[in-house]
Amino acid sequence: MIKIRVGQGYDVHQLQEGRDFWLGGIKIPHTHGAVGHSDADVLIHAICDSLLGAANMRDIGYHYSDQDAKFKGIDSKILLKDVVSKITEAGYKIGNVDTTLLLQAPKIAPYIDEMKSCLAGVMGIGVEDVSIKATTTEKMGFVGRKEGVVAEAVALIYKD
Repeated sequence: MIKIRVGQGYDVHQLQEGRDFWLGGIKIPHTHGAVGHSDADVLIHAICDSLLGAANMRDIGYHYSDQDAKFKGIDSKILLKDVVSKITEAGYKIGNVDTTLLLQAPKIAPYIDEMKSCLAGVMGIGVEDVSIKATTTEKMGFVGRKEGVVAEAVALIYKD
């Protein structure tokens, strides 16, 4: 009997002028970038939490503390690869990952295929198993004021 589990992830980062903007494992050209202990890739962080949650392995902060200097400035793809290793060691495989980005600017549509390809490669799954959607908040709240970015993710994992 196949054991199926679902997990959800959520992350938020403040945006600041003059910083690199890493999203979905790629650098997006923009005037502002996310602030964080690592490279602040909000999309990867939400995916990590969704995978860890599905496997009942706590959250990204538990495994990769922002108080630990070894994670300062780290490429979030390294964290995602490690999360995939952790759930694989527990006997799980990734079925699919579905994500939503909330940001006012920049427009993400031109980068979705590249992000999907990057994330699928890191997770060792097919591009068709990674979904990335983006929306604005119609200029409402901190996202609408371009002060921050939000990512949500849902992951399905299973054991044969």
